[in-house]
Amino acid sequence: MTPRISPTKVCLTAILLLLSYSNLFAQTKHVFSASQAAQHAMKHSTEVKNALLDIRIQQQTNREFTAITYPQLNAGITLNRFFDIPVNTIPDFISPSVYQVLVNNGVKDGNGNPISFPADGFGLVPARFGTNWTASGGIDISQILFDGQVFVGLKARSAALKLAEQNMAVTKEMIKANVYKMYYQLVVGKQQASSIDANIDRFEKLLRDTREIYKNGLAEKLDVDKVEVQLNNLKTEKVKIENQLDIGHAALKFMMQLPQKDTLVLSDTLSEQLLTNFSAIDSLTYENRPEIRQLNTALKLGEYNVQRFQLSRIPTLVAFGSFSKNAQRNTFDFLNQGPWFSTSLVGVKLNAPLFDGNARRSRINKAKLELQKTKNTYEKVKQAIDLEFVSAQKKMQSAMNTLTTQKANVALAEKVYNTTKSKYEQGLGSNLEIYTAQTELKMAQNNFYGALYDAVIAGIDFQKAIGKLP
Repeated sequence: MTPRISPTKVCLTAILLLLSYSNLFAQTKHVFSASQAAQHAMKHSTEVKNALLDIRIQQQTNREFTAITYPQLNAGITLNRFFDIPVNTIPDFISPSVYQVLVNNGVKDGNGNPISFPADGFGLVPARFGTNWTASGGIDISQILFDGQVFVGLKARSAALKLAEQNMAVTKEMIKANVYKMYYQLVVGKQQASSIDANIDRFEKLLRDTREIYKNGLAEKLDVDKVEVQLNNLKTEKVKIENQLDIGHAALKFMMQLPQKDTLVLSDTLSEQLLTNFSAIDSLTYENRPEIRQLNTALKLGEYNVQRFQLSRIPTLVAFGSFSKNAQRNTFDFLNQGPWFSTSLVGVKLNAPLFDGNARRSRINKAKLELQKTKNTYEKVKQAIDLEFVSAQKKMQSAMNTLTTQKANVALAEKVYNTTKSKYEQGLGSNLEIYTAQTELKMAQNNFYGALYDAVIAGIDFQKAIGKLP
């Protein structure tokens, strides 16, 4: 008999399945300011994560190097089974003793001649030394007492870790600048889309008015068609800008490591205060740039590297000791009672380098050349920062002046358009005049938003140039 399934259970199962399906594709809404977006990107960026791992790797490298200065303790056990005991040949020390007794007693050979020592000596005798089984166990300990290279390495640990941290700072600065630029590009695009909406509203009203005028016989059908064409062009432009905004949002999500299915809302707007903050004039201080701090640490590490090879000329001193137990058996009975022989020793070893074919001198010269390369890079980066500072300052000043002009142009173009439209509605103007006024307004708006974005980007580049990007 087939069991009967309750309709209630079927409904509950269906609801649970729908809920789980909807959760699987649920979207999360994120609202970020520009600084929050930059912080999120720096926290979740793959490049920053790898830079953090580089810091942890350097920490482990430092610990590994520090371990060299601690006592090194090793233990070992050896078990050998000889199937053929090694044979050594030794001088025949038995025959000379026998011959000496015979000679002393005047013994003669079978021919009646007194026995004497052989002219060619007694030769060698093969002998086996050892047992079938041998075992040994012991502990060895060593401690570096003095090594110039190790001491320099210990001094360089903090600088190496600092360099890894500064590499991360440079990476964060680059990510922050890119996020700011993309963020405000989207903010400008959103404002541009709003202005297009306003233009669409204007032309929709103009189209309605023109149709009414046409119905009253005061305009031609061509005038209506021209307005409609302009309206369709504006709607097409709006779709293009919306597509560009969608692509920009996707790019910003990628930079911030957000899922593409999530919704990203930008809470910041472009205000006069923001432009003032970005365009604030300040002097250039090299130490504010993470690249300079990074190179300063690299120079210090290069100097440590030269010292390391120079101190390799100094003798090294190591203390050592060992203790071991050894046993030999003809059968495997090491676990039973039997003799185990102890060996123990302590000592010090002084290793003085005398001549290595000038390899050490080559390593020192190579380290000095590498250090000089870093110094050259340092000077080049300073010159590049000077150029970046001057260029960013000029671009920012030019962009702010252009923005002021374009803002005034938009206000003037809007005034011209409104006046022309009013004349047209009163029958005192032509379609051509209103099309021209609209075209000039649209051009002024596009120029304004282009200048607005250029001003923001110039401000970001300037703050980055002086090392004070918020």
